Amino acid sequence: MKNILLAHGSGGRLTGELIRKAFVPAFENPGLNELSDSALLPNLPEGQVAFSTDGFVVEPTVFPGGNLGEISVCGTVNDLAVAGARPLWLSWALILEEGLPMEKLQIYVDGAKAAAAQAGVQIVCGDTKVVPRGKGDEAFVVTAGIGVVPPERKLSDKNIEVGDALIVSGTVGDHGATILACRHDISGLELKSDCGPVNRLTEALFDADVDVRVMHDPTRGGVATTCNEAADRSGHRLVIDAADVPVSTATRAVCELLGMDPLYLACEGRVLAWVPADQVDQALAAWHALPEGEGAVRLGTIHERTQGTVPVSLRTAFGGEQPVDVLSGMDLPRIC
Repeated sequence: MKNILLAHGSGGRLTGELIRKAFVPAFENPGLNELSDSALLPNLPEGQVAFSTDGFVVEPTVFPGGNLGEISVCGTVNDLAVAGARPLWLSWALILEEGLPMEKLQIYVDGAKAAAAQAGVQIVCGDTKVVPRGKGDEAFVVTAGIGVVPPERKLSDKNIEVGDALIVSGTVGDHGATILACRHDISGLELKSDCGPVNRLTEALFDADVDVRVMHDPTRGGVATTCNEAADRSGHRLVIDAADVPVSTATRAVCELLGMDPLYLACEGRVLAWVPADQVDQALAAWHALPEGEGAVRLGTIHERTQGTVPVSLRTAFGGEQPVDVLSGMDLPRIC
């Protein structure tokens, strides 16, 4: 059978065949293999339970550097990881459109399998629904994830102190620029999404004994919006040095062509971490030791918030500062 039928979501014979042929071989693990109504899991390690859920409606569903299945796993893994958790288990629920080619579904499954293996997590349960042709735009995915924050980790925006530094694990805006280029049929650029799990990056900071104040992954709204949210919650202000913002040549080209700012474009495999100024070199060294952290740099510095100052500003090459506001309106829908 070459395409998804409505009967694949009926709960009958075709649903069973889809589960046995497509999902179980890809995600095989003790929790899933029983095919029960609920996955029975081992006892949790000591620590605080972290629980996250997310929906994924990215368009196109396959893009340079990733696909719907891969981004659905990475998105939830990353939400857990930047909270200081060690991700353990995920659920994976598909809403498929009638007529979706089986080859396309296999791409999503392979992407999710690869991302889960890279992150060291298990997909232990899931669901499949099929909607009529024209009602689902190929496929959507909903994931939920469980992880555990070790007892010694206490991350919060309120931990941020004046003088702290903000570091970023790599170039910014690559995912958003890649999706933009796909939608506008822009070719000739070596664009690739940064889609990937970040839990090795987050663990590397803890392993290096860095006193991490807080971490965030700058997805929708990009670095600019994420930094504004953290600044508001901390009560301080952030000054970003424009010369230090890492942007790839291809992403910069797309932004210049379409009039976009890379600070507002989504990343799907980057970490923003606020750390003490005297531990910046220590933190960057931990990231540079990993392939996914080779491009890590210091991005900005925390200052006292005084009357008349904005939460986030960009220091230009001429020494002046310009406000960096939160994303206003709908910059790029269906980015993840």
